[in-house]
Amino acid sequence: MRPISPLRLATGFVWIACLASISASLANAANPKSHDKWAVEASAVEFLQDHCIDCHDGSTGEGGFDIHSVSTDLSNAANLNQWVSIHDRVQNGEMPPPEEIELDTQTARDFTEPLRHQLRTFQLDQQRRIGRVRGRRLSNEQLSRTLQDLLRVELPLEDLMPPEQRVGGYVHLASAQSMSHFQLSTHLKVVDAALDAAFAKVLEPTSDWEIDMAPEKIANKPKGRRNRDPEMRKGLAVVWSSGMIFYGRISSTRVPEDGWYEITLTASGLKMPEDHGVWCSVRSGECNSGAPLLSWVGSFEAEAEPKTMTYQAWLPKGHMLEVRPADRTLKQGRFQGGQVGFGEGEDQDLPGVAMHSLKMKRIYPGGDRKESRDRLLGRLPLRYIRELNRSEVNVDKFNEKRDRNELRAAIVRFADLAFRRPTDAATIESILQLAEEERQSGATFIDALRAGYRAVLCSPRFIYLTEFADESGKLDDWAIASRLSYFLTGSMPDAALRKAADQGVLRDAEELQRQTDRLLQTRRGQHFLVDFSNQWLDLLDIDFTEPDRRLFRDFDPTVQAAMLDETHHFLQRLLNEDRPIRELVGADYTFLNTRLARYYGLTESEADIADLDDQTKLVRVDPESPRGGLLSHGSILKVTAAGNDTSPVLRGIWVSERVLGIEIPSPPENVPAVEPDIRGAKTIRELLAKHQADSSCAACHQNIDPPGFALENFDAGGRWRERYMQKRGNAYKPGPAVDPSFEMPDGSTFDSFVTFRNLIAKKDERLAANVASHFVTYATGQTIQFADRDRIEKIVSNSKDNQFGFRSLLDEVIRSDLFLSK
Repeated sequence: MRPISPLRLATGFVWIACLASISASLANAANPKSHDKWAVEASAVEFLQDHCIDCHDGSTGEGGFDIHSVSTDLSNAANLNQWVSIHDRVQNGEMPPPEEIELDTQTARDFTEPLRHQLRTFQLDQQRRIGRVRGRRLSNEQLSRTLQDLLRVELPLEDLMPPEQRVGGYVHLASAQSMSHFQLSTHLKVVDAALDAAFAKVLEPTSDWEIDMAPEKIANKPKGRRNRDPEMRKGLAVVWSSGMIFYGRISSTRVPEDGWYEITLTASGLKMPEDHGVWCSVRSGECNSGAPLLSWVGSFEAEAEPKTMTYQAWLPKGHMLEVRPADRTLKQGRFQGGQVGFGEGEDQDLPGVAMHSLKMKRIYPGGDRKESRDRLLGRLPLRYIRELNRSEVNVDKFNEKRDRNELRAAIVRFADLAFRRPTDAATIESILQLAEEERQSGATFIDALRAGYRAVLCSPRFIYLTEFADESGKLDDWAIASRLSYFLTGSMPDAALRKAADQGVLRDAEELQRQTDRLLQTRRGQHFLVDFSNQWLDLLDIDFTEPDRRLFRDFDPTVQAAMLDETHHFLQRLLNEDRPIRELVGADYTFLNTRLARYYGLTESEADIADLDDQTKLVRVDPESPRGGLLSHGSILKVTAAGNDTSPVLRGIWVSERVLGIEIPSPPENVPAVEPDIRGAKTIRELLAKHQADSSCAACHQNIDPPGFALENFDAGGRWRERYMQKRGNAYKPGPAVDPSFEMPDGSTFDSFVTFRNLIAKKDERLAANVASHFVTYATGQTIQFADRDRIEKIVSNSKDNQFGFRSLLDEVIRSDLFLSK
């Protein structure tokens, strides 16, 4: 490709101006003007003055709430949220405090019902006028996948983008998205990287790089050499157990170019413990001090008999594999000078892994060279395609009429795919003009075409999800296709979904069901629950903290990977078998491998673990065992902890919001996290009791504290404990006993995690409403609003005959007005 001309550089910035205009219009839509004002009825204000003035009169009012500051103007979002909170607190009996004012049921209903009607009517009217879902752009992951699928490239483009802001766990909420100059500049770089990769793939011959290595090739440690590669032992390439960084790197696996690779490894264990094999990790990286980070590829348990494992991984140019024992419970070897000499591990009687063979080959999961050529060039005549091979350039001279027609046909085809709907003539004309001017300035046809494609990919119609709807707010078929595809696959609609949209059949319930079934079986769709749970359950944060090895001696990367597998397999079973929603927290099964079962300390009397191996499998557990159900998963317990410590508040808020669907507001500004009168409080339970006694805090803490304390028997690494560990000097010693007992808001009590788990498992309608709400939030990029509550209730009600099955909830969400309307 020739250098980018000033015109081609301008291509992107023409569309940046359009983006700025769109951002401004979206901001105006999100903040209606004064002529949209709605006022709360005077009777609601009178209720507050009659029943709340004693505690909330002036700026020093309890909880920082001053009745006089409450505005009746609902067109202001902050005012609307305040009235929703007031409605909910009164309806739930939290305010006025029952111990101070005895409010009869009818008086409360006379206040909440008219207010509910007005709040709902206002929001529904607002949704009809400007849509429930505002304009939202593709998230980093969605953008990366869309470019990969559109251009048939495998490049992990999200690595080129800055981290995204997460609100409530989600990265693609329309209300939280912004588009800065820095983000626009980054987008241009990402688009250029994708186009460069796509044209290079078409231009350059497909790489058939492949290696098949015997142990002699894997090992790189002859006698007298000290390094961190494997060594030969009895005809096999061996790595011993050690904490040394990069020990087990295989220099001969350094890859010649960026790409996806299939890795096939045959290995066995050496000097294994009596009761289990040697758990090993497979990672990749440059494996030197200048590039210390390693990427996870997989893990396996090496046993006496050799076994063969296959993995697929993206490896940047110059990266190599590292294969090593990765179980911190094993004896660790000590080596001097940061290197390992031949035979130095043998005398220390260490466990090890022996590699019998290793194969690697370049693969193309996104499509081969022909598929990329078809996507970029379609049915262009051969005279243009020859330009891609510079050694065979034999291009006809510039012909304005002929080239214009060919450019138009190619750009229309590409734009329809990129914009995820048929493109209007005016948009095509503006893009075509840019490509034509590039051609007339002396560029080859292919370079002009690339400039046109670049303009398409910098257009707001590509960056933003364009969702057209009729006057009633119902989405058109192309918008439904995009919403369904990005919900289930995180990428653009495929050919089958585009065909259904073109035929106008996506409002048919049976067709929606068929497309849902099909998409969930695609390569992207099989990753749906991983993508969803990463945000819903905060699993994206699992690497945020690294437990102290002195306290969590058994925790290692293989354990963490197994924890994630446990959660992903568990959710997949709920979906595949439409399991009742109560199993989300009350299941008498989980998914384990031998490493995770050993880490949890499970015995055969507690769980059916006799036939476990290094593959994650369904395991039945004793109903009285604390294991089973989402809240006992190590992944959940780790992301809800504060590093080495646990916090009932952090976990209590997380369970309330992510599992029970109870929104916990931020604490009032005038209520500090720790009050000054807590001298003498010796435990977290005593400290939080101060909050329970304060009416400003009690309303929230009655929801926060029960699940928070119920989970206290699980430490920050997900293991069961009977006593807290206290740090004394550089060591940890057993401290006070854990007391998980508490009282639920409804007055029921529990004295153990198992009892708590059984109590909330019975709240299946609440669990179902929460899951449905998170499905809707993830699918639409909009949190559940006050006016949406009735529609969530309808989704839940429709799934009742199927015991609020996990898949039934998903299907009901997709069939709902919330999903099919703007």
